[in-house]
Amino acid sequence: MRQVFVAAPDEYDDATFRKKVWITRKQATHNLVRPGARFYICSLSTTTVVYKGQFTSDQLWTYFTDLQNPNFATYMALVHTRFSTNTFPSWERAHPLRLMAHNGEINTLRGNVNLMKAREGVMKSKEFGSDLSKLYPVVEPNLSDSGAVDCCLEFLVMAGGRSLPEAIMTMVPEAWQNDTLMNDEKKDFYRWSACAMEPWDGPALMTFTDGRYIGAILDRNGLRPSRYYVTKDRVLVMASEVGVYDTEPENILQKGRLKPGRMLLVDTQEKILTKDEEIKLQIARSRPHSLWIKEQITMQELYAAHEGSLSSETSVTNGHVDGVNGDDDSAAIMHTFGGDRRLLMNGYTVETLNMLLLPMVTTKKEALGSMGNDAPLACLSQFQPLLYDYFKQLFAQVTNPPIDPFREKIVMSLACPIGPEANILEPSAKQCHRIFLENPILSIQDLEVIKATKHRGWRTHVVDITYPVTEGVDGLVPALDRIAAECCQAAKDGYQILVLSDRKAGPDRLPVSTLMALGSTHHNLIEERQRMKVGLLLETGEAREVHHMCVLLGYGADAVCPYLVFETMSTLRAEGVISASLSDKDIFQNYIAAMERGLSKVMAKMGISTLQSYKGAQIFEAVGISQEIIDKCLKGTASRIGGVTFETLGKELVERHALSYSNRESDTLVLRNPGFYHWRSGGEKHINDPVSIANLQDSARTKNQSQYNNFKNSTMESIQACTLRGQLDIVKGDNPIDISEVESTAEIVKRFATGAMSFGSISTEAHTTLAIAMNRVGAKSNTGEGGENADRYMNQDPEFNKRSAIKQVASGRFGVTASYLANSDDLQIKMAQGAKPGEGGELPGFKVTEDIAKTRHSVPGVGLISPPPHHDIYSIEDLAELIYDLKCANPKARISVKLVSEVGVGVVASGVAKGKAEHITISGHDGGTGASSWTGIKSAGLPWELGISETHQTLVLNNLRSRVVLQADGQIRCGFDVVVAAMLGADEFGFSTAPLIVMGCTMMRKCHLNTCPVGIATQDPVLRKKFDGKPEHVVNYLFMLAEEVREYMASLGIRKFQDLVGRTDLLCVRDSCMEKAKLLNMSLILKDALQMRPGVNIVGGSVKQEFGLESHMDQQMLKEAESVLNGTADTVTINNKIHNEVRAFGSTLSCNIALKYGEEGLPANSILINLTGSAGQSFCAFLAKGVTVTLEGDSNDYVAKGLSGGEVVIYPQKNIPEDYMTEENVIVGNVCLYGATSGNAFFRGVAAERFCVRNSGAIAVVEGVGDHGCEYMTGGRVLILGPTGRNFAAGMSGGIAYVLDTKSDFPKKCNPQMVELLPLELSEDLAYVEDLLHQFHDKTGSLVAADLLKDWPTQASKFVKASVNLMG
Repeated sequence: MRQVFVAAPDEYDDATFRKKVWITRKQATHNLVRPGARFYICSLSTTTVVYKGQFTSDQLWTYFTDLQNPNFATYMALVHTRFSTNTFPSWERAHPLRLMAHNGEINTLRGNVNLMKAREGVMKSKEFGSDLSKLYPVVEPNLSDSGAVDCCLEFLVMAGGRSLPEAIMTMVPEAWQNDTLMNDEKKDFYRWSACAMEPWDGPALMTFTDGRYIGAILDRNGLRPSRYYVTKDRVLVMASEVGVYDTEPENILQKGRLKPGRMLLVDTQEKILTKDEEIKLQIARSRPHSLWIKEQITMQELYAAHEGSLSSETSVTNGHVDGVNGDDDSAAIMHTFGGDRRLLMNGYTVETLNMLLLPMVTTKKEALGSMGNDAPLACLSQFQPLLYDYFKQLFAQVTNPPIDPFREKIVMSLACPIGPEANILEPSAKQCHRIFLENPILSIQDLEVIKATKHRGWRTHVVDITYPVTEGVDGLVPALDRIAAECCQAAKDGYQILVLSDRKAGPDRLPVSTLMALGSTHHNLIEERQRMKVGLLLETGEAREVHHMCVLLGYGADAVCPYLVFETMSTLRAEGVISASLSDKDIFQNYIAAMERGLSKVMAKMGISTLQSYKGAQIFEAVGISQEIIDKCLKGTASRIGGVTFETLGKELVERHALSYSNRESDTLVLRNPGFYHWRSGGEKHINDPVSIANLQDSARTKNQSQYNNFKNSTMESIQACTLRGQLDIVKGDNPIDISEVESTAEIVKRFATGAMSFGSISTEAHTTLAIAMNRVGAKSNTGEGGENADRYMNQDPEFNKRSAIKQVASGRFGVTASYLANSDDLQIKMAQGAKPGEGGELPGFKVTEDIAKTRHSVPGVGLISPPPHHDIYSIEDLAELIYDLKCANPKARISVKLVSEVGVGVVASGVAKGKAEHITISGHDGGTGASSWTGIKSAGLPWELGISETHQTLVLNNLRSRVVLQADGQIRCGFDVVVAAMLGADEFGFSTAPLIVMGCTMMRKCHLNTCPVGIATQDPVLRKKFDGKPEHVVNYLFMLAEEVREYMASLGIRKFQDLVGRTDLLCVRDSCMEKAKLLNMSLILKDALQMRPGVNIVGGSVKQEFGLESHMDQQMLKEAESVLNGTADTVTINNKIHNEVRAFGSTLSCNIALKYGEEGLPANSILINLTGSAGQSFCAFLAKGVTVTLEGDSNDYVAKGLSGGEVVIYPQKNIPEDYMTEENVIVGNVCLYGATSGNAFFRGVAAERFCVRNSGAIAVVEGVGDHGCEYMTGGRVLILGPTGRNFAAGMSGGIAYVLDTKSDFPKKCNPQMVELLPLELSEDLAYVEDLLHQFHDKTGSLVAADLLKDWPTQASKFVKASVNLMG
């Protein structure tokens, strides 16, 4: 590391010098970097110095000795230290960067960076002139997401004529689109700025400084904690926790927190602290944005300017219909769809219409499915899948969270400006010369209007993306080149809109895949710097499903017109399949409504709120696509196993065309049904086909080895047809041994676990049968996220032990009490589910019986939503916190984290291992589910073979493999699956579908309908009587499976199962007769991890994770409360101080109470603990009944999370200034009382965001709350004596909230979907609230409560009661 000093020549003023220094640094960075040589300038600035590196906080001072010099003075500092999730962090990537430091993740990075590159074609600057090109690329290569943000931010400030606060506002806008309370001028600024640049979207707390301004901004979701103190001696301290700065209570002026989307700013020159509203209004008024946005173009304007008539009815008579085939009307769809040959050419099947499109058009929602995806991957399919099927949606897990697009709709937006983008460096009305679309789907008429428009001098060029059939397979690549060149020329010729159209496809012309044409055009336009000059629209007969639209938008489309869907639906209506009462407009709007839900859900999986940022962000992984296609059409997309080439796809295109237009009259006019969703004889293979199901059930029920062999053979056939592992073979061993020398089946079965299937999703009979079976063999069953009744883990008969050893803790927090946690062997944190990663579960109301409602602490008959895990796991730090909390809540349990396979899961798993997890499950995309949309089941998540191998290799590379046990999960069936998973790196194995089949499941896929005919996935008492599964059947299956594993081990000469783990040298690629399979490259999967880092210990779990619980403050509490715990005293009072390094205070104490006294706990106030100070995260988490904790001070996030009967009282220090108003100051952080089941909480002050989420029984009083209060609440009572944030009570299905609404604006802040607002006037409510006010005043000294009580019940008129409206 070198220090360089640059002095300014006399003739330079400050601004010129600053500019020259910046240009010099950018040029040096672009030109001096060489392969193998590291070059990075930390800071070269006239106002700030950056000190950074890979240090702990303490090491910084000893490394940079100038920081120890007493003469070193500064009026501000921005300090950033974080948990490294990049497996190999680097000095360059350490924060702060040049202008900012950033906690969080930018999810839309690839799109943002591509568009910055594309803007080079339209950027000009009077100030920089020809020097501007020296600054390109704006985003320097090989930086982290934060580095990219920093480059762009600096560019906007230095070259874009924006102050630092405005540049930040432009890049990280508030959720302005749906905010009814926002000032109009500010909204107009955001609308203008959206035309200039798409948001850099993701959960982020950004702190920034340029030497004059220092400040921070929180993302639109508020998914990061940010607390600040302002003191009387004019110091502002902001940090992600309270308790980092010591000062006397009487010196405190204000304690606040940053709200979602808000900014905190200090101007050190003027020496003022500016509040969010002031600074943003100042910026909004700095230019006439409200005037400028009037120049935006709307579709209504284009319609008004349209000349000539519009086609009224959708016509289907465009030369493709050869009459209706046959007159057998046994299946309406068959009968109807004999006609349109375009359907076959575009890969439509009977299932496409029946299971996907018809539900969308008739119910405005996507159809639900269940039991997961066991069909072949597209790269193995023999039925000409479309290119979209090779793509899997990526999703957020651990490093950032998925979000809830429905309950938190206020942050979502599908509205986008499209068309040419003006020069971003010179703000003007020109930025607004774009069409504003509310959503990206165009009707046939919309497209007709756009094609013909001459409005404001706009012109549209239609590019034909078909080519002559005679050119066949060889014509595909030249056609792509022609399309890309034609688009590029049209952009140069000044056209504003390009339409890629396959309308001309037919008997003589082949359609290029819309996705391929789009991808190659989009990337070519970016390279040629022409992309910002045009909008790209698609007229496609190919795209129709939610996933198709997502892929097209993700690869750069601005809008899509799926004309064939609308034309087909008109024909269906004419045939009587759809009600004649649905007009064309209804069909279009219903389809749009379903599509909007679907798109929002897919964006939300990745934690993205705005479609504008999702567009072009390429948030997909390809499975089975060759590099030649990636490089030409899909640049930057991960595709790890090679696969199909242009030739393969060309052949499949020609085959689909031949099926449609060949002259054989027999079958071409009937729509195909290859059974992609449900198994059909002669169609796509499925892992769970009827033959394998029958063989498995027979063998397990009769313990019949020859039947098991039949099962093994039929299953192997399916596995080879459907999965990646099926393309592998186990090598022949040179030195086989006798099977008697191999580890016993009794030992091997201990490595097995059943998957997380909730009681609720499946019947109590099925759930307990699995638990009994697994307990008998010493294996583990999993509760799933639905909890477990206490009577199942207390006093069980060993032979019929119904206790699940693995207790799951998911975002729904169903029944997670201190007792539930204490009575487990493993505690599993569910980050994602294989069948639907990034989505929460849903239990329909008809499945929520009395018994289930009791277990889940909810209301019978009311459906339950399991939210995404964005409340308390919005980053790796938070996951590490939850791991620690659970370890404190049961020190003997092994803490497990469930992840889903996707590219980068190895890096995530390394972060999870560093976060002290002891067990990691990697689920495949093909896991089962009780209910999910087909988009989630089919299009998200990756095979576990990729996930397990990547995770094992990355953990070995980082020497973390010995700290964690690794489990594989997802359609694991037979010994071959287990052995392959072990060789790729798994220690343990999860089974879900197979045990269900053993117990009687016949894969009817009716789980979501409650009509399971064999009594497994139903709560219907009549159907449950049909359940005839026995624990013995499951035991038989597991032992036969383990025996098969032993046979493999004997043939390979391996005695101990541990010696199989990671032995990829014992696997080879199978000789396949399938052309597509031969194209796959399995070398990444088969890499030997130990060659990457020889000598590393890979025995999972052999090195213990260090939690340091022996020195936790709870150990002292246990000693002091010993007399009460062992029953020799009734009460004890403990006094102590606390600081923010003490996390999860009270959790271990509660565990001890739960183990001894169960759910009942101790009598109230048995243990009284009085503390002073700033408490750390998860203060009083899972606090058990009988413990009362009073804190004089303040606390951080997750106070009283999972409260289990205890009482928590928090109030400010007694010696605060007299004018300090507690009701205006923050006392506790985000996500307090999350998942609380019982107990009391009294907080004198304001709580931050997400207060009482999923509260299901606790009583809480507080003087104000942030956004998303009482979300998903199912029980309990909450009294709020002050203002709430937005989106209060979203998804609330039980309990009552009483809110003091002095400004009468609460109805605007409340989400009205599930609650009704009533005045506080019932006598029992009045008495109840009065009693709570007395308790609150007595315990905390609240002046707000005292004032209300002076004039009660008159003051009740200022309250609103929010309770659940079950009539809906």
